[in-house]
Amino acid sequence: MTDTVISSATREVVIGFDRPFVVIGERINPTGRRRLAEEMAAGDYRRVETDAVAQVQAGARMLDVNAGVPLADEPRILRECVELVQSLTDAPLSIDSSIVAALEAGLDAYRGKALVNSVTGEEERLESVLPLIARHGAAVVAISNDETGISEDPDVRFEVARKIVERAADHGIPRSDVVVDPLVMPIGAIGEAGRTTFRLIRRLREELEVNTTCGASNISFGLPARPALNAAFLSMGMASGLTSAITNPLEPEIMTALGAADVMMGHDRNCRAWIARNSGAGAGGDAIAEARARRRQGRRRGG
Repeated sequence: MTDTVISSATREVVIGFDRPFVVIGERINPTGRRRLAEEMAAGDYRRVETDAVAQVQAGARMLDVNAGVPLADEPRILRECVELVQSLTDAPLSIDSSIVAALEAGLDAYRGKALVNSVTGEEERLESVLPLIARHGAAVVAISNDETGISEDPDVRFEVARKIVERAADHGIPRSDVVVDPLVMPIGAIGEAGRTTFRLIRRLREELEVNTTCGASNISFGLPARPALNAAFLSMGMASGLTSAITNPLEPEIMTALGAADVMMGHDRNCRAWIARNSGAGAGGDAIAEARARRRQGRRRGG
């Protein structure tokens, strides 16, 4: 059994083989969202605020925070977004950047044990990111590509993942704190993408004994009816051993499929979560207003 523990200042989430699937909300990411990118660059985080609260309300147990705005001060933006999101919700965060200085700024601002997204098998990346992970006591997403690029051969990707796990251990980072991303490719372009991913996930669980995550929406890129494809992919991924995913919790098809898969996998004891979610007994009220009120209250206490 491998459990990856991620936490905020007041809440702990465990990613594990025999635990409920962990949805990591993908929406706080300016990639492909021009208006959000412009707002973040200008220091306007109202949409970040709305997306954070809405995703948690929809069932995300963690949130991915990405501030990759071209030609902007990414370390500053990421730090400010981490601080803002943590003031609104107690959901643990995945701090997401390809820039090491931005990761460091986000980690410096974070309260708890973060998941850092990400490290690849490239030597330069390993030597810059892994010491940062070790110093902050964080967990890390290991993306299974290296200097040679992304291989279509799942065995090659597996060996890259093994390399990252071994190098992490050299820095004192246990395999339980390495969550491997097998790299999901668009099935519209690569017809074997689904089966390749499922095969790799099984090996990662059985041989490396690591938890896994992925950017689930990649599977449906360029195709119509994407939420339905993503939902089917995630359910099949769970059956293969996938334990978490960065996805959109605001898509009902996805959340319903994941809840049903948790029931079928025996991860939802006595179907309690399924019954609670589907019996009409939901939480009411203005969640965004409540979150803002909590934030103001926290500021008053701090002052």
